[in-house]
Amino acid sequence: MEVRDAGRLEVLSPDECRRLLAEQEIGRLALPTGGTPEIFPVNYAVSDDDIVFRTDEGLKLTLAERGRVAFEVDGIDTEAREGWSVVIKGRAEEVTVHNKPALRERVSTLALYPWAQGDRGHWVRIVPTQVSGRRITHR
Repeated sequence: MEVRDAGRLEVLSPDECRRLLAEQEIGRLALPTGGTPEIFPVNYAVSDDDIVFRTDEGLKLTLAERGRVAFEVDGIDTEAREGWSVVIKGRAEEVTVHNKPALRERVSTLALYPWAQGDRGHWVRIVPTQVSGRRITHR
């Protein structure tokens, strides 16, 4: 078995985390359910510091409306054994014309097109309360 040198771990600044988030479009949404978390892949966009995604009625919308969520995005180069991960913790809320009309107007102009079938007519934003990230490199 070949033994490789371990990579160097770097803690990312919040600004670097935001830059990396803005470069991607697929992340994982972690929501609390009873006693176990549920994790869903979602395509998303960044609006100011918020993470915005679209969904239909159902588990994601119901659980997200309870507020506290985590969101993770990463980039991995398996051949180089390098990568980064950004985790956002915050609160989720549905953005409607009733509760946040100006915000709904703004987020509805984002280039955010659902990958999955269905209308995905509900817009949800995650307002970050904690931003953290790490990178592993061999340089």
